[in-house]
Amino acid sequence: MKRGEVHWADLMPRSGSEQTGRRPVIVLSHDGFNGNPRWKSIVVVPVSTSTSQGTRGPTVVEIPAGAGGLAKASFAVCHQITTLDRAKLTKRIGVLPPEALVNVEDAVKAAIDLD
Repeated sequence: MKRGEVHWADLMPRSGSEQTGRRPVIVLSHDGFNGNPRWKSIVVVPVSTSTSQGTRGPTVVEIPAGAGGLAKASFAVCHQITTLDRAKLTKRIGVLPPEALVNVEDAVKAAIDLD
C-alpha cells in the first residue's frame, strides 16, 4: 500500500455527514507507515461521485474519470480526511497521477490550515 493509491473501502459505521458505505479512498499516509506491517491503520481521503461535493470549495478536488482507476468523474473530499483500520481497504483500484495527488495534498493543507 502506497501514498496516492486508490482503494475500495468499507466506511461503516459512520455517522452524521461523514462519507459512508463502500467507496473509493485515496491513501494519504506516509509510505514509511504504509509499509510497516505493525502499523495497523491508514490515513485516507474519501472519494465521492456526488456533483454537489464539487461546490464545496478548496477542500474538494475533482478527479476525472479514468484517473486513479476511477470509472466515473469523482471528488476527493479532503475536509473528511480520516484514519481507517487496514482491514477496511478491500481492493486496489489504481494510482492517482502525480499532479492529482499534489492537488489532494494542497486541499488537505487548506482543510487543516497548514502552510
